[in-house]
Formats: sequence, C-alpha cells, structure tokens
Amino acid sequence: MILEVNGLTKHFGGVRAVDNLNLVINQGEIVGMIGPNGAGKTTTFNLITGILKPDSGTVKFKGENITNLKPFQIARRGIVRTFQIVKYFPNVTVFDHIYIGAIAKNGLRADRKTLEPMVNETLQFLHLKDKKNVLVKSLTIPFKKRVELATSLVLKPKLLLLDELMAGLNPAEIDEYLELLRKINRELGITMIVVEHVMKAVMRLCQRIIVLHFGRKIAEGPPEEVSRNPEVVRVYLGEGAKYA
Repeated sequence: MILEVNGLTKHFGGVRAVDNLNLVINQGEIVGMIGPNGAGKTTTFNLITGILKPDSGTVKFKGENITNLKPFQIARRGIVRTFQIVKYFPNVTVFDHIYIGAIAKNGLRADRKTLEPMVNETLQFLHLKDKKNVLVKSLTIPFKKRVELATSLVLKPKLLLLDELMAGLNPAEIDEYLELLRKINRELGITMIVVEHVMKAVMRLCQRIIVLHFGRKIAEGPPEEVSRNPEVVRVYLGEGAKYA
C-alpha cells in the first residue's frame, strides 16, 4: 500500500465536495477515478497534494501522515500531479521547463552537471529531444501536456496523479499516451491515479476503477465490473455504452 485516505471530507459553503472518502492505492497500480463533473475528483487530488486542507480525515503516504504538509513537501516525498487545464511556463524552452522541475526536486544548490543528465534522460524517455529548444508556448496542446508530464517525471515521483491528461486528444494521440503511461508504470515503477472522462482509455489502461458521485465513492472494482454496475450506469455511463 502506497496511499491510504481515511474519512476525507471537504466543504465549500453548503456543498460537500468530498464526503467521507476512503481510498487505498497499492504500489504499482494504475487506478482510474471517474464520475460526473462536480463529483469531487479534482478536489480529491487537491486534498492529497496539499493544495487544499480537508475539514476532516487523513492522507497517509507510505505510512506517513501527510495531511498537514505543504504541497512542496508532499511533492518532495514523491506525490506529483498534472492539472486539468495544462500548466506551463510559456516563455521558456522545453529543456528549461524540465530543468526547473529538476531544480525543484534537487534544490537551488544542485550542480548543473547533476541536473542536465536528468533533464536529457527525461527528454529521451518522453520523445521530446527534437523539441528541447522550442518555446513551450509555441507547442500544440498534446506536446504541452507532454512537457507538463515530463516536468512531473523529472521530480522522480512514486505516485503520479493525472487529471484529464487525455482530454482533447484524438484517438491516435490517445493510443500514444496509453502506451506512454504503461511504459512509465512498467519501466519506472510509478503508481498512478488517473482522472479521466475518456472512458475507452480508462477501461484499457486501469486495473481498478473508483467511481465518485457528489463526493462519495459509489463503486470500486475491475473495469468490466464497474462498467456493469447499475448505479454507475445510472449516474454516469448511460445505458448501452460500449468501451471495448
């Protein structure tokens, strides 16, 4: 077990965005998290990564209670995330963008001779070497997403939270990202929680799926089992949906 969430709750005024949520994520898993808009998926990510503090409940990472740590402290322990709307520094090159991530991991005193190989290794792994001198703002959305992913990977995460990484991609691009994520999981040993609305991608990628609705977990299990759950069909998937 790498992550344990117990009784996690967060209110915004009268709205309970996350409602007494319990999760267990095992080392090496790729776990999907799905649900309608407003189900609490991104809020859950924000609570796990310290961007928001819960009203109650705890988050434990590798046995340590990290509930009250700051985001940078949580990131340095090994939980890193991407964002629903891709976040990037527009006026730097791809190389320098990833280099900023390497500094965040290793500190301002880290030697350039130490950091440059880390950046070049990440560029190679994510097939970005031919883009290394391109300004990030001039890239297409799929490549901006890849730069954000690369900047996350150079932080050497143990647990990677991906928030709608495949939104807006065409089928060929989705296939490419699925293979890339499998490679990250397989070769780097990184555990993942994937929030996604592209259901065919979730079904093909994830070993287990968690379904949220109004901040509550309403189902959990293997993809085929979850896709047949009557409550999940009613509130999210719809009758007759096909995800093969």
